[in-house]
Amino acid sequence: MDMVPDHELRRLEAVAGAKGWSVDDLVARRLDGEPLQYIEGSAQFGPIELEVDERVLIPRPETETLFEIASRMVRLPEVVVDLCTGSGALALALKKQFPAASVFATDISSDAIQVAKANMARLGEQVFLAEGNLFDPLPRSIKGEVDLVVANPPYVAEAEFASLPDDVKREPRVALVAGRSGLEVIERIGASVRDWLRPGGVVVCEIGERQGVAAASSFPGIPVVVRQDLTGRDRFVIGVKP
Repeated sequence: MDMVPDHELRRLEAVAGAKGWSVDDLVARRLDGEPLQYIEGSAQFGPIELEVDERVLIPRPETETLFEIASRMVRLPEVVVDLCTGSGALALALKKQFPAASVFATDISSDAIQVAKANMARLGEQVFLAEGNLFDPLPRSIKGEVDLVVANPPYVAEAEFASLPDDVKREPRVALVAGRSGLEVIERIGASVRDWLRPGGVVVCEIGERQGVAAASSFPGIPVVVRQDLTGRDRFVIGVKP
């Protein structure tokens, strides 16, 4: 057990006590590379707690920063879109932050949509969830009417996957890897987002730390800036439609 950090061991002991499981078994799972949040079955994200498992990416502090940025960029949005929603983290947190908004969320993974639906039901929030590629499953009626688009897309290059930490590689590959460059999904978002935003509408997209220049050039017709995360690394593209 001394190979597990004390703060993790305390959390594993809490899970074991709550569920009647063996602490030794949980420690073995953690040492085998299983993410702590998967063992716990939950993750905190901003104002909400989410159920998470191996079907979805674990929400990270960088994405909480995205949530905070987006919440400050818009005052009372009427229509919000979350692309690559995964567990529903951004969509559900934004719905809680802006209860009057109509929030739409999509993901290409049917497994992720099932997890997001379970989180929506547990939290009692109403979000439009749809399986499909980025904007494709959204109702045409909101095209050109969206106040805010947020996205935490996959942005790892195929060649970089093997070098990721073991616990990260336990997360869904589809939520991590975006082609040879890592930019394929970001570029598709950038190519279409202008058509969906209303004038003055905002897009906030998470990116990889070495993608700032390339990602910023992927949003034609929208002036964008690159913003750093709490560690000073390029992490977000932020744009406002003229």
